[in-house]
Amino acid sequence: MANKIDRREFISRSAKIGLSVAVGGSLLGEVVSGSARKAADGAGVDIAVVKGTDYLKGTFKAVGLLGGMDKFIPRGSRVAILPNVQRWHPGTFTKPEIVRAVVQMCIQAGAKEINCLSWLEMKNWESTGLAAVLKEEGANLKLVASEEANFKPVRVSKGKALDEAMIMKEFYNNDVFIDMPITKDHAGNKFTGTMKNLMGLNFRMNNRAKFHRENWKTDIDDIKHLDQCIADLNTIIKPALCIVDATEFIITNGPMGPGEITRPHKIVAGVDRVAIDAYCCTLWGLKARDIFQIQMAHELGLGEIDLDKTRIKGVSL
Repeated sequence: MANKIDRREFISRSAKIGLSVAVGGSLLGEVVSGSARKAADGAGVDIAVVKGTDYLKGTFKAVGLLGGMDKFIPRGSRVAILPNVQRWHPGTFTKPEIVRAVVQMCIQAGAKEINCLSWLEMKNWESTGLAAVLKEEGANLKLVASEEANFKPVRVSKGKALDEAMIMKEFYNNDVFIDMPITKDHAGNKFTGTMKNLMGLNFRMNNRAKFHRENWKTDIDDIKHLDQCIADLNTIIKPALCIVDATEFIITNGPMGPGEITRPHKIVAGVDRVAIDAYCCTLWGLKARDIFQIQMAHELGLGEIDLDKTRIKGVSL
């Protein structure tokens, strides 16, 4: 029988986890993300946070605080972007204005092409307005059929729960990867952010078979397993840049919604996925060390969990 817990007990018990593991490598963005880290360091900012209701301008400003998109995107490169568009309910998908800004900045930085990758259906993209934005801005929407032949088996050498991922082959036709989630509630682990968004590159059946045990919404061990798989997946994929929609998002009934919405009106950008997710947790009263995937990723050496050790630059428009 599943060991069922409520939200308060889950948050309380999740703080007790402790793992000791080593950092892994990356599949894409290895060189670019290294230079991006230096760019962020040079600007004296690890996480840029811009508050305001002009989300297009806010996204430009957030990337500017990190040193500008040309610090992350080499001229002539092919750029893969991954917005979250699981559903079309308010507060469940990356805002079209944020995607528009990113595509425009990539073009201005000299990108050869921008490819939005997904195995979700066209109706998700059309109903959210994202398909129209991508077309208007000259980006390619590449929908990958959920068939095993379209995905590449990748060994997860540092994985504690995940031994093999299945990453879409189309991903490897790009030079740079920009992760573009919306932060929001999740039915099992209570948090979606930069790291969980990478499941959107992984074969859907692999996600179901490897990540999700039978009681992933209610059993504490199954929730830990899901989050460990998410952290493990992040050892083999390394975004050059993360831009998070924290403008308005659901804090209940995630990740699909509809749910209760909170509206911080913030764009959050940076390189360190752990630090970014740790910050985004605070936007609705969560603590990073209470979220398994963030703690586990920190123990894997994927980033800084302590926000007191992170240089955060916040501005309002």
